[in-house]
Amino acid sequence: MSTAFTKAVLALGSNLGERNDTLSTAVADLVDRPEVRLLGVSPVVQTKPVGGPAGQADFLNMVIAVETTLAPLELLQHCHDVEQKHHRVREIRWGPRTLDVDIIVFGDFVSDDEKLTLPHPRAAERAFVLYPWSLLDPSAQLNGQSVGELAAQAADMPDIRPFDGYGDVAGVPATGAVE
Repeated sequence: MSTAFTKAVLALGSNLGERNDTLSTAVADLVDRPEVRLLGVSPVVQTKPVGGPAGQADFLNMVIAVETTLAPLELLQHCHDVEQKHHRVREIRWGPRTLDVDIIVFGDFVSDDEKLTLPHPRAAERAFVLYPWSLLDPSAQLNGQSVGELAAQAADMPDIRPFDGYGDVAGVPATGAVE
């Protein structure tokens, strides 16, 4: 563990159970360690699933900015521990899940490691990551490009809807999706 703090951006998503509560609790769990400090939280958006099996419920997605003294692989393990605390099951790639936490960027660190590729290899094409990130930090850049501009170009941008936090019962928003 280093003593210097590194800024990291984490993407969180959920499409099973009490999605909004899961995201809120997961943020608290992620910053519960003294080695991880919360810098900012994006608004929550509701999105259609990207990839994976058909028929999945919509996701709630958000992005948080943290600073940490953990090394990249230590932060990844911490993210996996938080997923496990929320009963994440990894049976189907891109399948339904109670919680997904991805490291999008870790400072300027670049890695092609099989356990952790940074920046996240598909983040630049996923509006469900880019759009909330652009709301959190309008000047953010990924691979030298504005995250807002990347979000506008992403194929899933038309499927993003604001989420007001109400009516989320068993993963089905009764009135919570703002149309």
